[in-house]
Order: sequence, then C-alpha cells, then structure tokens
Amino acid sequence: MKIDFNDVVPIYIQIADAIEDDILAGRLREGENCYSQIQIAKEVNINPATAAKGIRVLVERGVLNKVRGQAMTIAENAVSMIKERKLDQMLSEMIENLVRESKKLGVSEEGLVEKIRQIYEKE
Repeated sequence: MKIDFNDVVPIYIQIADAIEDDILAGRLREGENCYSQIQIAKEVNINPATAAKGIRVLVERGVLNKVRGQAMTIAENAVSMIKERKLDQMLSEMIENLVRESKKLGVSEEGLVEKIRQIYEKE
C-alpha cells in the first residue's frame, strides 16, 4: 500500500482508495478478510485511528462488512460497487470539465449534445 504524505488527498481517503484498488486487482477477494487497521497502520507507519477512518469509509460505501468481534470482510458485490462508483465519479468529472470548457467557448447546450451524439454514433 503506497501512501503519499505530501498529497492533498487525506491519508484516510488514500487508504480507502488503496484497499479498493487491491480489491479490483484481485489481491483482496469478495468474501475474504480485509486488512486490519493495525496491519495498515504498521505497513504505512500511521496512527491506527487514521487507518480505522479509511476502513470506515469503505464500510459506509458498503464495500466492507463490519461484524462486531470479527474481522472486516470484503462485501460479496464489492467489485461491482467499486466499479460503478469509480465510473460515475470519472464520468461526472469529465462531463463537468467538458461543459465548463464548452461554455467558455460559447458552445450551446444543443451544440454540445449534438457533437456528443455525432461522436457517439461514429464510435
């Protein structure tokens, strides 16, 4: 797990993203145990509370299952949830940038939609 302590992205978010990347890469599999906050804290040399915060993000997203007294497990549909969230995030960012730049250039909504339609049909 690689964490960039100089990045503007908070460490706990980087931890959550790194765990999701490990799930997508197959290093962690659905139904199996996830890394513990202690494992993460030791590996990355951070406070266990920061590691716990990253894990909590994934519990809130539904990617990890938390059962009191047991290890965290990867949700059975974690891969599809991660892919769906990342795709939605990526498309939203791309579309926001496209709309912002189009407005700067004076392209109308109809003109932008038409251009998208042309490219979509071409591909």
